[in-house]
Parts: sequence; structure tokens; C-alpha cells
Amino acid sequence: MKIIFTQDVRGKGKRGEVKEIPDGYANFLIKSNKAKQADAAAMSQLRGQKRAEAKKEAEELADAKVLKEKLESGNYVVEIKAKAGTDGRLFGSITSKQIAQAMEKQHGLKIDKRKMELAAPIRAMGYANVPVKLHNEVSAKIRVHISEQ
Repeated sequence: MKIIFTQDVRGKGKRGEVKEIPDGYANFLIKSNKAKQADAAAMSQLRGQKRAEAKKEAEELADAKVLKEKLESGNYVVEIKAKAGTDGRLFGSITSKQIAQAMEKQHGLKIDKRKMELAAPIRAMGYANVPVKLHNEVSAKIRVHISEQ
């Protein structure tokens, strides 16, 4: 029996996949709402969903490219003030959470702190480039300036 998976089934198929499965197992998957029979209407609906997902993915990619252009234009420098010693080393460190909050407060751009690929917290004053993964295909750098409080 040919079925369309509505959920991921370990070892059998992923959501949206169409496969030929033995009748007994297919009936089990259909009753447990993990799959549905692949008739003409269901196949048409699946194609529509895939087109909608592709369109949404293209919009997200375009938005990420626009955001990258904004961030790397040089107009968006995040200013953070911190306490520091005489040698320019900070008391504590600057984390991705602090950078994300400062970015939203100063420029109104909301960037998820988990997308910032900060290898280690920033511990020195001056300028730093923080890499940000905006999309699977788009990465950008945020310029951060840390000055003494």
C-alpha cells in the first residue's frame, strides 16, 4: 500500500515522504495517525504543502540576506559599557545574551542569542566581530564595541 507519512517514523520514513509499505503496517500507521493513504487528493495536498514550504523558505532566505546587508553595512555597531581594569581587561565578560539585548535596545533588530556563534565570552575592551548564523546559507558579523563604564 502506498502511504504518505504525516509524522517521522523511525526507520521507515520522514514527514511528507511517500513510500510503498506492506498493508498490515500501513493500516497500523494510518490508525495511529502517523500516515495517510496516498490517493490523488492526498498527493495534490502534499504538493501544495511542499510549494508553500518552499515559498516560505525562500522568503526567510531573502529576509536573512537583507538583514546581513544591514548588519554588515557598518551603521550597526553595538555599544556596550562594562567595568574594566587598568590593563583593558573586563571584570567579568560580555555574553551573546548581552549583545542580543543591546542590539535590540540600540537598533531595534531582534537577533536570537542562540544564533550568535561566540566561541567564548568577550573579556577585553575594544572592537570585536561576532559571527551570526541568520540562515543555513547566510552568515553575518555583528560589530561590537566594548568601552569602559
